[in-house]
Amino acid sequence: IPGFRRGSRLVSAEFPDRASMMEVRLQAQEDEITLLKSSLADALRRLRIHDQVLQLLKTNDEGSLCCIRQHACLFKLSLCSYVCVNCLYDCFVLFSTFELSSQLSDTTVTNANSQRGSSASTDIQTVPATVDKSTQTESTPSGQSIKMFIRGRPITMYIPSNIQNYDELKMEPPSERLELDWVYGYRGRDGRANLYFLPTGEAVYFIACVIVLYHINNRTQRHYRKHTDCVRCLTLHPDKVRVASGQTAGVDKDGKPLQLCVYIWDSTTLVTLQQIGPGTFQRGVGSVAFSFADAGSFLCVIDDSNDHMLSLWDCTKGTKHAEIKTTNEAVFAVEFNPRDSTNIITCGKSHVYFWTLSGGQLTKKQGIFGKYKKPKFIQCFVFSLTGDVLTGDSEGNIMTWGKSAADIKTLGKGAKETYQIMRQTKAHEGSVFTLCTLQGGGLLSGGGKDRKIIRWSADLAPERECEIPEKFGAVRTIAAMDEEELLVGTTRNAILRGTFSDGFVAIVQGHVDEMWGLATHPSQNIFLTCGHDRQVCLWNTEEHKLDWCITLEEYGLCAGFCPNGSVVSVGLSTGRWMVLDLLTREVVSESTDGNEQLSVMRYSPDGSFLAVGSHDNFIYIYSVTESGRRYTRFGKCNGHSSFITHLDWSKDGKYIMSNSGDYEILYWDIAAGCKLLRNRFESKDREWASYTCVLGFHVMGVWLEGSDGTDINALCRSHNEKMVAVADDFCKVHLFQYPCPKLKAPSHKYEGHGSHVTNVCFTHSDSHLLSIGGKDTCILQWKVIGGGVGNSRERLASASSTSTSSPEPATTRTRKTHTLVLFHSIFKLFFILVSHF
Repeated sequence: IPGFRRGSRLVSAEFPDRASMMEVRLQAQEDEITLLKSSLADALRRLRIHDQVLQLLKTNDEGSLCCIRQHACLFKLSLCSYVCVNCLYDCFVLFSTFELSSQLSDTTVTNANSQRGSSASTDIQTVPATVDKSTQTESTPSGQSIKMFIRGRPITMYIPSNIQNYDELKMEPPSERLELDWVYGYRGRDGRANLYFLPTGEAVYFIACVIVLYHINNRTQRHYRKHTDCVRCLTLHPDKVRVASGQTAGVDKDGKPLQLCVYIWDSTTLVTLQQIGPGTFQRGVGSVAFSFADAGSFLCVIDDSNDHMLSLWDCTKGTKHAEIKTTNEAVFAVEFNPRDSTNIITCGKSHVYFWTLSGGQLTKKQGIFGKYKKPKFIQCFVFSLTGDVLTGDSEGNIMTWGKSAADIKTLGKGAKETYQIMRQTKAHEGSVFTLCTLQGGGLLSGGGKDRKIIRWSADLAPERECEIPEKFGAVRTIAAMDEEELLVGTTRNAILRGTFSDGFVAIVQGHVDEMWGLATHPSQNIFLTCGHDRQVCLWNTEEHKLDWCITLEEYGLCAGFCPNGSVVSVGLSTGRWMVLDLLTREVVSESTDGNEQLSVMRYSPDGSFLAVGSHDNFIYIYSVTESGRRYTRFGKCNGHSSFITHLDWSKDGKYIMSNSGDYEILYWDIAAGCKLLRNRFESKDREWASYTCVLGFHVMGVWLEGSDGTDINALCRSHNEKMVAVADDFCKVHLFQYPCPKLKAPSHKYEGHGSHVTNVCFTHSDSHLLSIGGKDTCILQWKVIGGGVGNSRERLASASSTSTSSPEPATTRTRKTHTLVLFHSIFKLFFILVSHF
């Protein structure tokens, strides 16, 4: 046990915690086993009842029908430890179904409907690894219902009245499609040498799975999107046109690593020219480099395996030329000697290695630090015009390396020449993260702790220096546009442009940590994001830029614009929420609800109420006055048994639909004092101002086979109610037709994120869709192209009516008979309940 090596006190402190954690896990497993046993017993009971009902139906007399009704109702009540409203209602459903079936004149229809009505369980299941492929419905006096099971929990959804035949509904992918329009952000927090300037006037860099080519003067973007997981490295060919890039391996749906390769592609046409080493590299590609002396004939690749395998590839043939293990320590960079392609250098944690290629074999010599202190990390290196190797390390020094004769006294007779430090130059406080050579022989260095950029002469004499603003972090990499103008990538995911004399301004900015909060303005082309980096950012979708950014004391998790568009509310991780003025950025209101994180902020359509969903299982309702600047507690929705995940307001602003962490769908009458609506079928035809709940009849088809209830993080319906966008846990953005109430509904799938997609949202005009990633810190702006006509209700009604024949109008006698049957069923239900209890 690790704790024993740190003292008995720590062991005694840690052991109860571990024991309690194991008890919690054991209890959770026992609960799941109990649930499975209960489900199995329930299924067996239902099958037994079904067999008894079929046996009674064969006699086809009035006494048998009465027995069926009593048996079914008592069976339903026997499943509950107490008689609830839903059970009573379901018994009423059973009675009504049999009564109506017995009164119908058509014998064939009667038998079919009786069998359907007496079925104890007719449901679609969405459980881990299994989905019931048969889609059946239950008949009720108010219409039909359908059940969906997630992790063994039944979710009942009622079919709207305008759907005449659910089974015949046909789902199609939407006529609209998405096209990647803009990428916000840059991966600078953990990247190295990932920013280059092309002769076309474009800066090339990457974030998530996308390599961006950003034209600095024209402010346009192009995107290379061949990668399937997060891009890790890239390098520029000596011809300044071809680019090589590598990625993380990633895994498939079963968790198996995917085969990866290095792509060589044309930066002018974005056409992939070669795929180097498919299936060769393990875990990912960490570093790549082209040779220079032979016009880029060879490519050097270092993967992310334990041994960090270095492989040399012939670009003309696409074949492996040599391969060797480097080290078990981290490797940060690799480069060819620009004068000799048989010499390669790598650096990383506590090492600098000099490799020589001879006869298809690579041999290694380690750099000797000698009298100089060995740094923990060698962060970067470049070749000077004189052929020397210059390294930057974690001690803030620039080391000049050169060949020297072997020290026979130390190494013995026959020792060969070695690579040793010829000179040490103190450059920065903290690490030297990057070095960049200039055409005239000068050198640029970028510091970590001091955030300085220093220009050095050819003999390493400091000439000029400047310091980048603290809000952008440290200098991560430098790319020279010319002798004066520079591009600087920073550790806080920004790209700066400027000169020593004029200073630097940001041309690319992004979040630094995981994002969850996303909201679009109700009338303008702007949107707001917030995340774990405690930043709240307002972005402009037309100008593709950051309008403003503020830093909070805690991190934000959700946001929502007031319908008047003047203020926005932001929910934080501590239960606190604040309202910001968009123009002044000032906090105009602030409150706290509970002490757990908030998950959703949603204004009613007219802006008179604000609903705050919390992880303490409550929805707090506030009345809003003074154009969103004054908030008064109106009530609290108490009824969920788990944390609130999503909620939506009805179009009239009187009701709320909400989802929770244990897959509940609840409805609330806010106008009546935040009252929970027990009879959920009453909300089946209600229209919703927005649709972000991931559980509901209209979006049931977005769930994939084998989903466990957490695979979909967010959902958003378009304002024209024609499509619904989905953010999933597998780096995908989906576009479905709305509504999509049938399982396995077809969709358009889009890649680009390198982490779980945490949120999606349409702009006010539905011209664009915004999606945000988790750990990839990426914001993707998608352009919506194409589109059909007609709204969702018309489309759903037409799909239902065209697939079934319209029923004949009921006669007056039939309507009267049905009314009498319903009253008769109510009285029978009452007497059976009295006799049972």
